[in-house]
Amino acid sequence: MKTETGRVIEALLKGNFICRISDEAAWELLKNDDKRQQVKDHLAILNRTVTSAAGDTVFFCSYIDLAEDERKVIGSQFNELVGSLQPLVNWMVLVQEAGAGDEPLSEGVRVRLNELQSTIEDVPALSEQLAKIARYRLFNSTSTSVDGQLKQVFKRLCELGYLIRPNVEKQIYQATGKIEYLYEVLRFIDETESLALEQKAEAMQQEDLL
Repeated sequence: MKTETGRVIEALLKGNFICRISDEAAWELLKNDDKRQQVKDHLAILNRTVTSAAGDTVFFCSYIDLAEDERKVIGSQFNELVGSLQPLVNWMVLVQEAGAGDEPLSEGVRVRLNELQSTIEDVPALSEQLAKIARYRLFNSTSTSVDGQLKQVFKRLCELGYLIRPNVEKQIYQATGKIEYLYEVLRFIDETESLALEQKAEAMQQEDLL
């Protein structure tokens, strides 16, 4: 029978981001220093370790030593994430504007799809924003309706680990800790390249659009 530690190790090796929202039991295990060390000891055999972001809000697997092969993998993963920034940022802005919220989307925030859809359908500017977002390769929606576009975008965001759907019978989604990791990546890019996020997004626009 698989132990809880074994389950967590498997999840990390699959590339999962573990937070209180996505997997509370695994997150609690990794918050425990002794148990996290046990996980690290097992992962070390594979040249992996447990890394955290946003003040231990989210845990994920990373390499310990970086040889050429590991650098290629990391480079590919980072480039893939950077290539997704424009549609992800635009989506977060859309959700914030449609919800009339002052705070950006963060871990644990619930998004009610039906309410979001009603707001977007009532505001032409938001409908245009959604249509543009849905056409990005990241979401690859071919729908011309707000309903179809939203469902495809939210489906992909769940597949990518940014959202979960706690109850499959309800159209309510919840942001995971991977959102916080994304903010750290954005801050890193902004600080190291001395570019404002908006400028960075505009520079990548042509690459990301169909």
